[in-house]
Amino acid sequence: MQVVIIGAGISGLATAFLLQQEAAAKGRQLSLTVLEEEAQVGGKIRSMRSDEGYLCEWGPNGFLDGKPATLDLCRQLAVAEKLVRSNDNARRRFIYSEKRLHQVPENAVAFLRSGLLSASGKARMAGEIVIPARRGKSDESLADFCRRRLGKQALDRLVGPMVSGIFAGDPETMSLQSCFPRIHQLEVEYGGLFRAMLCLARQRRAERRSGQVVASASGPAGVLTSFSGGLQQLTDRLQQVLADQVQVSAAVTGLEPAGGKFNLQLADGRQLTADVVVSAVPAYNFASLVKGFDQQIATLLGQIPYSSLQVACFGYRRQRIAHNLNGFGYLVARPNTLPLLGTLWDSSIFPQRAPQDSVLLRSMLGGATQPEVGEWDRERVVDETRAALRQTMGIDVEPDFVQIFRHRQAIPQYLVGHGQRLQDLQQRSARYPGLFFTGNAFFGIGLNDCVSAAQRTVAAILAGDRSQHTE
Repeated sequence: MQVVIIGAGISGLATAFLLQQEAAAKGRQLSLTVLEEEAQVGGKIRSMRSDEGYLCEWGPNGFLDGKPATLDLCRQLAVAEKLVRSNDNARRRFIYSEKRLHQVPENAVAFLRSGLLSASGKARMAGEIVIPARRGKSDESLADFCRRRLGKQALDRLVGPMVSGIFAGDPETMSLQSCFPRIHQLEVEYGGLFRAMLCLARQRRAERRSGQVVASASGPAGVLTSFSGGLQQLTDRLQQVLADQVQVSAAVTGLEPAGGKFNLQLADGRQLTADVVVSAVPAYNFASLVKGFDQQIATLLGQIPYSSLQVACFGYRRQRIAHNLNGFGYLVARPNTLPLLGTLWDSSIFPQRAPQDSVLLRSMLGGATQPEVGEWDRERVVDETRAALRQTMGIDVEPDFVQIFRHRQAIPQYLVGHGQRLQDLQQRSARYPGLFFTGNAFFGIGLNDCVSAAQRTVAAILAGDRSQHTE
């Protein structure tokens, strides 16, 4: 079986490695090629160590160890011993609202004492327990769900910042079912979020007595995990293990089905033939490859937009920063006049992110609600970030170190109707046996999601299942 995987980000590399491992275990013959148009692998995973000693993540900075997919992959790659967990103080997270930082409450008592929400906002949230469930199957935006069940203030000061922190997205347009399927499931099963928390708490107590574990109402949990040298150590290791099966600077410019196989045209003039093709590139790249033989698939892929981001890494000598950095960082509540989505206190989260006696702050600007920020030049990004840090943290000194990363198409946006689009995409692509797609544009944007999707894709390929697997 000849398999070509297009794209060598974490999704493509994980699919290639897991396919190689599973095929060998099953005694299946496999010819595998991974094609990457960039000069290096990893996609948006890049860890850059400056001459000054700052370690800046170009894209994601870790994964949660509460799910097994990425941890299992690390064990298979023999790199699990190099993993580092975030410091315990990273549990302290903040929201910038009403001109000050508020610590996000970790329990009911802290919530009642917190000034993040007003008394009326807290009362409205508490009233969620009597709000009737919406049990219809139609999709709903995150904002509509939150206003309906928790109130506008909870949307602006809790859910909105969370959505911007995870997706750099707009809760007014994003799908509840696709972005947070667990929350949708809790309303359907229990009639509401607080009802679910009470029921699951009783179940946990009962099952704890019997030695079992039940899922919590809060959804995915775990400790943020990375590597001592940054997340790129994972993709570098995958490239090392796959060796010459990975080809960089190898852009695919054409793809077409031909007699039960697929022909691929490369930018350097080469032509390849494959029994199976896996697209592990962004949705817009995949659309450009399929539009020549199926415009409907291309149109569906084009309905998955991406938000733009600028990432500003600022380093300071610690004694120059008066603000307490004992925490994870903060997100900015709505309505937001700042271009800033939030700032991570990177050197407080993981060790070795800054030189001794220095700190590293990583700020995210732009997102779906402020797309124009993605086009700002470096000078404006620096000036706006400095102004935002002055307002939110009182930092009024020039940074000793600056690194800016621009992502014009950073994070896929799961808009209302995303689930139906995926079903339509799967049904249409089933016309082309051997064509698979994976990556963060479909079933989850996190690292664990990408690795889990790679596992399902591998299982489908080896089972001879020509249709895509759904959640």
